Amino acid sequence: MLRIFGVVNPKCPVSCHFHLTNCARASTESNKSFSKKLKDGPQFEDFLKDTVEEYDGKLKLEKGESGRLRLPPWLKTEIPIGKSYSKIKAQLRQLRLSTVCEEARCPNIGECWGGGTHGTATATIMLMGDTCTRGCRFCSVKTARTPPPLDAEEPINTATAIADWGLDYIVLTSVDRDDLKDGGASHIASTVKEIKKRSNILVECLVPDFRGDENCVATIVNSNLDVFAHNIETVERLTPFVRDRRAQYRQSLAVLKAAKKFNPDLITKSSIMLGLSETDEEVEQTMQDLRDAGVDALTLGQYMQPTKRHLKVIEYVTPEKFKIWENRGNQLGFLYTASGPLVRSSYKAGEYFLTNILKQRKKQQIDDHTA
Repeated sequence: MLRIFGVVNPKCPVSCHFHLTNCARASTESNKSFSKKLKDGPQFEDFLKDTVEEYDGKLKLEKGESGRLRLPPWLKTEIPIGKSYSKIKAQLRQLRLSTVCEEARCPNIGECWGGGTHGTATATIMLMGDTCTRGCRFCSVKTARTPPPLDAEEPINTATAIADWGLDYIVLTSVDRDDLKDGGASHIASTVKEIKKRSNILVECLVPDFRGDENCVATIVNSNLDVFAHNIETVERLTPFVRDRRAQYRQSLAVLKAAKKFNPDLITKSSIMLGLSETDEEVEQTMQDLRDAGVDALTLGQYMQPTKRHLKVIEYVTPEKFKIWENRGNQLGFLYTASGPLVRSSYKAGEYFLTNILKQRKKQQIDDHTA
């Protein structure tokens, strides 16, 4: 997938934050510490709605209870509209690129593609087609044992298109391709390399587990990406029921740990879905396991049932509870924790933060080299 991030709206002052290296700074600004700059910029809450309606409806199914929960007000999103939404959709169709926004029925598609209140249009595009070899019970992406062959021109075509859009940060991800010897690792790595040839865009790769093959992990790490992401998805107890049988909890942790082994300075990232009957103790243990694996950034979001054929929502977690998990993530030492009902593994607030972290690191490397 590829997440389009940072399309500039010249009328929006917030857009300037995504082009720090291109903007002249006043002397007083240059004296600010990096943490102060982050504090002064848009915060995670700025990317969410300001108010949450009071709700006294049922939020959790009891054991053995049938039926489905009503959607609480904080999860109701607007119908996608707007010029930016239509433009992105037309461009993606023209390039024959698949988007996880549509395939996974993401509730944020209207805000992301439409630019939202902060004028930043985003989208997520899947590499290697729209058909996965795995059948996770939470995911609505199409599945097949033998998907269509890879498009050999996709890395160059994708990189060329991205370079023309003038972006700052993108996320490349893909379907699982267990039918391929390397799971598609070389295809993803080739796309990263082609992008880096054409621009200074920061690249995050949200990758499969490659059946635990560390050689595939090394291929991705050595592609010169900026952020390595792989989603743990759920707690260990629920993994066999939520994910495909080939996706294992400990295997995912090993993949994230291997990425750090190959490049200790690489930012690693993962994501947890809530609302599938996990306990607080299990969520905390999963967060601790991710920190022990060296994971730097974490997102937590509400599981949403994409169709009646998929797992039911057992509980709608309140925004207040998500805030508790955000605070806990900060206590555990994550570089960044994004936690909210509509947060997804790729979320523009987190990407804004990581953009600043990565640019600061690169600036420091240049300064050290010069010194």
